Amino acid sequence: MTVNYAFGPVDDDAIIKHRLLTRTTTTRGEPPLKKLQKKFVTFALEVEKDAENYSECEKLQKSFLQELATYEMPLLKSKAVVDSNIREKESFNELQDEIHRQILQAQADIEDLKKQLEESKIERQHKEECEAIRKLIALQPPRSETQNTISDLEKEIAALETENAAGVRLLDLRKKQFALLLHVVDELQNTIEYEQKSLIEEMRNMLEEQKNNIEEGSGGGSEAMSVD
Repeated sequence: MTVNYAFGPVDDDAIIKHRLLTRTTTTRGEPPLKKLQKKFVTFALEVEKDAENYSECEKLQKSFLQELATYEMPLLKSKAVVDSNIREKESFNELQDEIHRQILQAQADIEDLKKQLEESKIERQHKEECEAIRKLIALQPPRSETQNTISDLEKEIAALETENAAGVRLLDLRKKQFALLLHVVDELQNTIEYEQKSLIEEMRNMLEEQKNNIEEGSGGGSEAMSVD
């Protein structure tokens, strides 16, 4: 639904200014200032006449003063309204300053509460961590039992160290024996190789001797056959 106004937004400022200057509350009728001006002009013109018109002047004077009083009344009311508005504005400014101060105080309180909340969160986290550690400690066996277990483990470690030392000594002995065995095998191999070489040399010499004997025997037989 479209709203129709008697005056447009552009004319509002001009109308308000005109009403304030003329002290009119409506846009109809003659302005009070103009009426006052007319009565003053009429009274002044009547006074300037040379005729015996005292009664008329007095009448016009009363009418002018009455109109002036009528015109002054709204001015007094306006002054009272202005003074009231000024006091209200001052009160509003004070209230606004107080509200602004309260807002700043509320912001400061909020920041303090935020810090307290963070500190509370950290403290709660520490408490939860301590509680978790306490529960873990509660799940552990008693100290005496733990000490007995440690003693048993120390004994086992000592036994294992002794066994390990014995194993190391046995390993060193086996290493020495193995090294000696390798040396003996090497000497034996060298001896076998030497004996094999000697045997082969002897067999070669024997074959040479046999070959020489055979050759010598063949040579003697040929001579005997030729002599015959």
